[in-house]
Amino acid sequence: MPQAVPVLEIGVVLLAAALVGAVSRRLGLPAVLGYLVVGLFVGPFTPGYVADRHQIQVLADVGVVLLLFEVGIELDLRALRREPRGILLAVPLQIAIGTLAGAVAFTWLGTGPLGAVTLGLAVALSSSVVVVNITRSRRRTTDAVTDRALVVWAILQDAVTLVAATILAVLLAPSGDAPAFAFGKAFAFVGFAAVAQLVVMPWLLARVREQPDIFLIVAVSVALANAGIGAVVFGVPVALAAFVAGLLLSIRPEAQEARREVLPFRDLFAVMFFVAIGTLVEPATVVSEAGVLGLVLLLVMLKIVTITGLAAVFSVPARRAQLGVGLGQIGEFSFVVMGLGLAAGVVSAGQFSAVLAAAAITIAASAVGARLFPKAA
Repeated sequence: MPQAVPVLEIGVVLLAAALVGAVSRRLGLPAVLGYLVVGLFVGPFTPGYVADRHQIQVLADVGVVLLLFEVGIELDLRALRREPRGILLAVPLQIAIGTLAGAVAFTWLGTGPLGAVTLGLAVALSSSVVVVNITRSRRRTTDAVTDRALVVWAILQDAVTLVAATILAVLLAPSGDAPAFAFGKAFAFVGFAAVAQLVVMPWLLARVREQPDIFLIVAVSVALANAGIGAVVFGVPVALAAFVAGLLLSIRPEAQEARREVLPFRDLFAVMFFVAIGTLVEPATVVSEAGVLGLVLLLVMLKIVTITGLAAVFSVPARRAQLGVGLGQIGEFSFVVMGLGLAAGVVSAGQFSAVLAAAAITIAASAVGARLFPKAA
C-alpha cells in the first residue's frame, strides 16, 4: 500500500522529534533544539534515511501559521500600554542597532544590500518560543520581574518585526510589482484581516461556543484561511499574514479562548516546522561558510551586550545581564525572514545553513547561560 508510506514517514519523524525533544529537555535544553537535530538527520545533506521534504513542508507551513497566529494573539497591544515606557523604546532601538550592525558586517563580506539587511534583521531577532521555555523551566534562576521583561521584550520584537518583515517582503517580492502597489496590497490585507478577525470570527465563535469541537475547527480553519488568502490574494507571506490575523484577534475577548483551543494543534504542527528548518541545514556548506558562522555568533554576542546596555539606559526592571543572555539566540521569525531572502536569491544556501547552525548553537547557549546566574535572594 504505497499510500500508507507518507503516513508511516510522518509518524516516524514526529516520534523521533518527540523523543529527541524529550532528551533535550532532560539535558536542560529547549525541545526546539531536538527538533532541529532530527530535521538535520532526515534531511538530504546527511547520510542515511531521507524524508520526503514536500510533505514535511506542507505540515511545516501549517505549523508556522498556527505558531505565529498564536504569538499574535498573545501580543495584547492594550496590555503593552501598561508596560514601562523604557522597554517600548529599547526594543525597536535594539532591532535597529542589530540590523544595522549586521548589514554593515555582511556588506563587508561582499553580500548585496538587500541580502545584508535580511541577514542583519534575522540575527537581530530572538525566539519567543525559547524565551517562554526559559521562563517556565523548572531549573530557571530568573525572578518574576526578569521573566516578565524577557517575555515582553520577545513579543515586542515580534511586533516590530511585523513592520520590518512586511517592508522586506515587499522589496523582495518575486512578483515584480511596483513597491507602491505591493504596499497597497499589504495594507488592503490588513483591512481584510481586520474585518475577518474583528467582526466575522467573533460572530462565528460566539455561535459555536457551546460546541467545543466546532469551536476548535472554526478557530484553526479561520487562522489557516486568513494566512492563505493573505498569501494568494494579497501577496503577503503566510507567516506574516497569520501573525497579523492573531494580532488583530487579540483585541477581542474571544481571543484567549481561541488561543487555548489552537495551542495543542500549534504544538503538534510547530514540531514539523522546526524539523523542516533542520532539513535545510547543509553541514558541508556550514564548514565552507565558517566565516559567516563566526560572524553571526559575534553579532549575537553584540546583541546580548546591546540588550543589556539598553535595559540599563532605559531603566528596564530586570536582572539586565540575565535578560541579555536569555534573549541571546536566533528565533522562529528569523527563519521566516531568512526564507524570504533565500526565495528571492539575495541570501545564499551557504549563508542560510550557517545562520541555522548559529541558531542551534545560540538556542542551546542562551537556555543554559540564563540559568548560570544565581537565584535572586
